[in-house]
Amino acid sequence: MSWRKITFVLIALFVLLGGAAALSWLFVSMKPEPPRRPDNELKRSVKTITVEYRDLPSTVVATGRVISGNEVLLVAEAAGKIESGQVNLKKGASFSKGQLLARIYKDEAELALKARESGFLNLLTNILPDLKVDFPTEYPQYLKFFNAIDMNGDLPELPAIVNEKLKIFLSSRSLLSEYYSIRQDEKRLSRYSLYAPFSGTFVQVNVEPGAYVNAGSQIAKMVNTGHIEIEVPVKNGQSKFVKIGDRVAIHSSLQDEPMTGKVVRKANFVDMNTQARSIFVQVGGTNRGELLPGEYMEVEFFGQEIPNAVEIARSAVFNSNEVFAVIDGKLKKQEIEIVKMNETSLFFRGLEPGTKVVSEPLINVQENTSVNVLGEEPKEEGMRGKKQGNNNKAGGKE
Repeated sequence: MSWRKITFVLIALFVLLGGAAALSWLFVSMKPEPPRRPDNELKRSVKTITVEYRDLPSTVVATGRVISGNEVLLVAEAAGKIESGQVNLKKGASFSKGQLLARIYKDEAELALKARESGFLNLLTNILPDLKVDFPTEYPQYLKFFNAIDMNGDLPELPAIVNEKLKIFLSSRSLLSEYYSIRQDEKRLSRYSLYAPFSGTFVQVNVEPGAYVNAGSQIAKMVNTGHIEIEVPVKNGQSKFVKIGDRVAIHSSLQDEPMTGKVVRKANFVDMNTQARSIFVQVGGTNRGELLPGEYMEVEFFGQEIPNAVEIARSAVFNSNEVFAVIDGKLKKQEIEIVKMNETSLFFRGLEPGTKVVSEPLINVQENTSVNVLGEEPKEEGMRGKKQGNNNKAGGKE
């Protein structure tokens, strides 16, 4: 094929392609453009709060366990067989202060003590005639002491010794050593009877009447039901807002009105497993009898005021310390300084007063998104929404 024919074919091909392109552009230009929505219809409305710094109460709410202010082990101070007292030595049994809880068999010890007291009386009987002759001024006191001795009770107090010669005389006759030895045995005998140091209940009983115990054996565990406290573990970061002496409210599912109490102690250590610090609350008034050791209560600490802070929902904060602010109708990320966190809210600083901060979680939004503040939408948009609603109602009637 000659070059003339080739050139003619190429020119014809270009003409056809150019004509097709021109016709395609013409058809596209003739197609009407689809109507566009106004920009303000794409805007979403968001809830906001205005930054206004003021002093806010720092409330901490936590759950704690009711405990007894006194939890004591009943320990045998002498060896022997356990005998029943005035109360039933069983788990859950209640007792009053001063009641005989149990006794250890002491008949042999009592007889031994009476034998020593009898010997002491014999010794004193032999000394009285010499006292009457050598120490006539002190004799009436020792005669009165002799007459006051009761074999079924403890020895009375020994008369005061102010005369040096009398002291030497009594010591040489072993009267002083025997007297204090008997007093020691009386103290030891008193340990055979176990009395309640407070009103309470047994939470654990290890031995029952009839069992033999050694000195130092643990008989039972008892708690004071008249002195009730609540141990509340509070996160270490929030415990600094609770002070000793603060008043608290104690909420129970069984009562409509909260009970009152106050903070009496704060632990000076943090539990390594929970990273919480124990705060102890004493229940006041007549409410103590309504709480039982072992049950859980919700305690509200009113705490101290946080100066110059703003409270916002935790769900509105993202990336640990960022929020959205509405600036010139667009969303802008802002960093905040978190002062304190509660279960559902937090306190922060760091933004200019008057800033409108989004107070709800936003999904699938980006910075610089155009938004309206809820309740401050433009009037045209509000009328458009109203008209659109009326049209929808009319269409529904048809």
